[in-house]
Amino acid sequence: MVEGAIHAGGCLCGACRFEAQGAPLDAAYCHCRMCQRSSGGPVQTWALFPEARFRYVAGRPAVYRSSDWGVREFCPVCGSQLAFRDADGVSLNTGCLDDPEAMPPRKHIWCESRIRWFDTADDLPRE
Repeated sequence: MVEGAIHAGGCLCGACRFEAQGAPLDAAYCHCRMCQRSSGGPVQTWALFPEARFRYVAGRPAVYRSSDWGVREFCPVCGSQLAFRDADGVSLNTGCLDDPEAMPPRKHIWCESRIRWFDTADDLPRE
């Protein structure tokens, strides 16, 4: 991955578009119950960027405070979940990237909440 590369993405309908610059600080599969419920799937994949390297270039997301420590951003038109913000930065949902293959997960987190009928065939660390 090129250090200064721009990674573009957006929602299903195209109303919200974003850009993130450079390599992500981290990337993971999250198995927590909040991510399961907000995504509607058994896992959420994300890539973390510092706030200074992320911006919306079209549209403005709606915001939902899902916990005391973070907010979830989603398209107010189509409902696509785009990002999670907390003190660590902006975690983009990798499925919303134009090229999601550019940000493969490096680990699994919140594995104690993993839905038992879902598992991935990888050797990534599990927290």
